[in-house]
Amino acid sequence: MLHKNQTLTVTVESVDGQMQGVAHADGETLFVPGALAGETVTVSTTRCEKHYAFARILSVDKPSPFRVAPPCPHVRFCGGCDALHMTYEETLRVKQTHVRETLRRIGGIEAEVPLPLPMEQPYAYRNKSAVPTAMEDGIAKAGFYAPRSHRLVPAESCLIAMPEGHIAANTVVRWLNDGHIPAYDEKTRQGFVRHVVTRTARSGDVMVTVASARDDLPDTEGLVERLRAALPRLVSVCLTVNPRGDNVILGRTYRVLFGAPKLKDTLCGLTFDLSPLSFFQVNPVQTEKLYQTALSFAAPAPGDTAVDLYCGAGTISLLLSRSVKKVIGIEIVPEAIRDARSNARNNGIENAEFHAADASELLPRLVGAGLRPDLIVLDPPRKGADPEVIRAAVQASPSRIVYVSCDPATLARDLRLFTELGYALKNVQPVDMFCWTKHVETVCCLYHQKKDFVSVPYEPKDAEYLKE
Repeated sequence: MLHKNQTLTVTVESVDGQMQGVAHADGETLFVPGALAGETVTVSTTRCEKHYAFARILSVDKPSPFRVAPPCPHVRFCGGCDALHMTYEETLRVKQTHVRETLRRIGGIEAEVPLPLPMEQPYAYRNKSAVPTAMEDGIAKAGFYAPRSHRLVPAESCLIAMPEGHIAANTVVRWLNDGHIPAYDEKTRQGFVRHVVTRTARSGDVMVTVASARDDLPDTEGLVERLRAALPRLVSVCLTVNPRGDNVILGRTYRVLFGAPKLKDTLCGLTFDLSPLSFFQVNPVQTEKLYQTALSFAAPAPGDTAVDLYCGAGTISLLLSRSVKKVIGIEIVPEAIRDARSNARNNGIENAEFHAADASELLPRLVGAGLRPDLIVLDPPRKGADPEVIRAAVQASPSRIVYVSCDPATLARDLRLFTELGYALKNVQPVDMFCWTKHVETVCCLYHQKKDFVSVPYEPKDAEYLKE
């Protein structure tokens, strides 16, 4: 049996979905972060459980041909990127295997899973940054949290984020230190600024939201002046207050310190107004690939009625509206539904309606009142779909269901229930939305086994925006 601080030399057999090397020693499974398949590594065990253990690399004795020198100086300490030690192509292969094996292991589904759709330039893609701040030796600093902790790793840049995020964070930190204003201290629960949240639109316009533990943040005029000087395309500075002692970043409300209350951005030819509290995908380039894949699988037709479950601010609903007779979006968060209705108005879309409701309760009522959707799309949060929502979707009996997932494990669990209730998996396509991390988005299409349905490739008339 393995024990802590034991030194071993092992051969890595594979890389799992957490981007950890997997080996075996003394009949136990050994997880080695940073190790690649085929490598021989000398390791020291860090944690030992009954049937498995974790270890850190002491030396790479026989490196993989896919190993590279990480291009980021913070990679050893930051909890953001999991895969900068391997080639980009290898990260795609690992994610492909993870999706395929998770569908088989949890869902009991054997499926052909292609490589994730790649990003041509997989750097500086995140249009939103939430940079934490903290006091260190009496000095305010910004950076990232170390893995599985709230220990701040100071950093002035990030390889995968648009540069405006750290320009804003570094500016706020200098303003704090020059004004002798303390950043928030999680242990004492004293101080002010907790996070600096930055959104950058495709136009280059920037919104900065300062998350503070207190509403009486001093010298906000000086803060705005500093940010305007550092960010020429700054259009908004907001303050949100969050006194809670949990991991939530933003407060429930915000107030404008400078400029507009919302940031305009575009996606798939549509315009969106984003408040500091709005959800919006962080990688616009890959989001367009994700949604185009979902539309292709959905094969919408002019006479169709579509239902979008977990519709959020209505992005997928509005895209579907251009090709179907009617779209019904359902989302339990009232603020998101307000954004969805506003986005529909701003884009001149009149055949989309939105309901702030629990889909497991509303959808059966709509079906009972005669609704017979041809198509259902669902894009649930990481925890997956509620089983009652799945049963309600099946009760509606659409000919096809498109599932957009950000977690292969909950996707596999939910697909298993769909197949048990009469639907068959037809298409799977991962998308590399979060390059260099363990996360992967997956789009699946299911069809009703009792209906004659043939999937037809879908190409919207105004799809030129996807070919730029």
